[in-house]
Amino acid sequence: QVPMVESGGGLVQAGGSLRLSCTTSDLTFAAYAMAWFRQAPEKERDGVSCIPWMGNKIYYADSVKGRFTASRDNAKNTLYLQMNNLKPEDTAMYYCAAADYCTASWSNQRQYKHWGQGTQVTVSS
Repeated sequence: QVPMVESGGGLVQAGGSLRLSCTTSDLTFAAYAMAWFRQAPEKERDGVSCIPWMGNKIYYADSVKGRFTASRDNAKNTLYLQMNNLKPEDTAMYYCAAADYCTASWSNQRQYKHWGQGTQVTVSS
């Protein structure tokens, strides 16, 4: 398991914004597709976004399209998730994950080789 560390979570009011980061020093970051997942209490872990190593053709869950933007800086080994217009239903633990590719089934957790420990996002109404 390659260590990846998420940061940037916190408590925010509905309509607010947060920017999550995921960084690693041990992974050949630029070679991997990177994804964000989230898991709310007593719910399944769901895919939020997947961004290929080149940063093109970014996939998003329907629930976050138009509000969240994934990006990456391969020179800094860092993945980002800009979250705008946050809603209470966005409250969850957010995880970054690494896979070989973003495929049509990008939200399937089984294709991801490495996972971060998560950062909590709480959106109050």
